[in-house]
Amino acid sequence: MYSVRSSEINPFTVMQLLQRASEFEAEGKRVVHFEVGEPDFITAEPIVKAGIAALQKGKTKYTSAQGLLPLREQISKYYAKQGLDIAVSRIQITSGASGGLVLLAGLLLDPGDVMLITDPGYPCNKVFARLVGAATKALYLEAEHGFQLTLPDVQNAWEDNAKSILLASPSNPTGTMLPANELARISDWVKQQGGFVILDEIYQGLVYGNSPYSSGLQVNDDLLVLNSFSKFFGMTGWRLGWVVIPENAQERFTKLAQNLVISPSSIAQNAALAAFSREAMLIHEQRATEFAQRAQRLAKGLIDLGFKIPVMPEGAFYLYVDVSHTAMPSEEFCWRLIEDYQVAVTPGKDFGAYRSDQFVRFAYTTSDDSIDLGLERMAIALRDWGVMR
Repeated sequence: MYSVRSSEINPFTVMQLLQRASEFEAEGKRVVHFEVGEPDFITAEPIVKAGIAALQKGKTKYTSAQGLLPLREQISKYYAKQGLDIAVSRIQITSGASGGLVLLAGLLLDPGDVMLITDPGYPCNKVFARLVGAATKALYLEAEHGFQLTLPDVQNAWEDNAKSILLASPSNPTGTMLPANELARISDWVKQQGGFVILDEIYQGLVYGNSPYSSGLQVNDDLLVLNSFSKFFGMTGWRLGWVVIPENAQERFTKLAQNLVISPSSIAQNAALAAFSREAMLIHEQRATEFAQRAQRLAKGLIDLGFKIPVMPEGAFYLYVDVSHTAMPSEEFCWRLIEDYQVAVTPGKDFGAYRSDQFVRFAYTTSDDSIDLGLERMAIALRDWGVMR
């Protein structure tokens, strides 16, 4: 008999939609992809060349569980350019941000502990806590607060067995950022309760306009920060991330990493050394600018079609869109779009339960041409459904 835990993990609707999209594409039909949160750009050439060179030089052995020292030093310098003094000893390389969060769950949580998470939020977060025998408690996010938590939200939800809270800025699926003053208030209060704040910053670098901070570490140095090479650096398939942890957590975190993963990929780490080069950073920054332009293009088109975007994103590459004017639940909306018009969008239920029937997530990780085609097809759909003339 397999574990109860494995039977209680729900599949993503988005993966089912993606499978259906693949079937249409196998038939020769063009599908517009707004569903997957992965940059459409391939990994920047300097990184690819560094990975190839590492293979050719035989750099295929295990590294330390903490990760390559030169890469950790590069990350420390990356923070220094943001005005932060983050010791190399606090930086640990992980097998993707997901691998980092598994290790953080093992570091912070015991059976019976509770981790506060957001709804809507990244759907896997609750699974990481469950794997170590802990539970999660979802805090509902409201548009009037920018789809972010306030200190009273946290205070009202905190309980005796609460041990940590997981925040995200910029967030998935809304793209919003937690205001600096609210992050400071929440982190200070949670510390007073003996708890820990994990800040998911995997979309750091993909921030538009005047950012309240480049890293939450500028607001509070005690945060446990989760980051990734997947989004801004465009290395999704390389499966590489990092965490910033307190000095006194290094030994415990390293022991967990040694036992659970041995080490992150040596090839990915050697490739990532080139991610911070001037040549690569120019590519990343140019792509971030393009994402910001796409956000405006898609948002304008959706609003023109009658959709509501309660809060415009400040970063990442998502729009969290209200589809209630279609008079159908968001999951039905998504399935009808893919089946009849070959437009793929993610329903709100993949990010939580709160008002999920009302919202869908659009990822603008596709070209301007595809965005325009998707908008054209949705206009036809809305007319066919009698929603728009």
